Amino acid sequence: DCITPETIIHLKKRYEKKALDLLKELCPKKTDLYEYLDLHILETGKDLSFPIHDDGPEKLLSGVVYLRPSINKGTIFYANKKGEEKNEIEWKTNRAVFFAREERKTWHSFEGDGKSNRLVLLYNLMTTKIKEVYKTENKSFLISQLRNKINPYLYRYFKTTIN
Repeated sequence: DCITPETIIHLKKRYEKKALDLLKELCPKKTDLYEYLDLHILETGKDLSFPIHDDGPEKLLSGVVYLRPSINKGTIFYANKKGEEKNEIEWKTNRAVFFAREERKTWHSFEGDGKSNRLVLLYNLMTTKIKEVYKTENKSFLISQLRNKINPYLYRYFKTTIN
């Protein structure tokens, strides 16, 4: 609600092709799955810590533009869900971080610096073609859906039984 329709149109016209080109560079198989742009302004508290996660399959390209304040903590990427091989993208006003999500590979988190709220623009290329996303990633749609719905301990057992 805080982004005017005029601003949405401007951001779409000005940056959609650049975002699609980036998606084509990072994951060309997903380019044809793009259906719509999802924009949000998100303010998170100075003490908020969002846990390590990978984005949902509907997000083909995830983008975060750091708006304010001038100093805070950036997006943190990891090699796995355990938080190993931490790599923080330094917060800098107007810096953008984009990545093409991949199931169980694009682990990331974010948190405040304890001093100031974070204000970001989320710029995401989206799809409703979820089964096709899993196909491009050579992942099982069914297993992924089950993983998200059942207990992680049962998922590990189920995965080893099938493989």
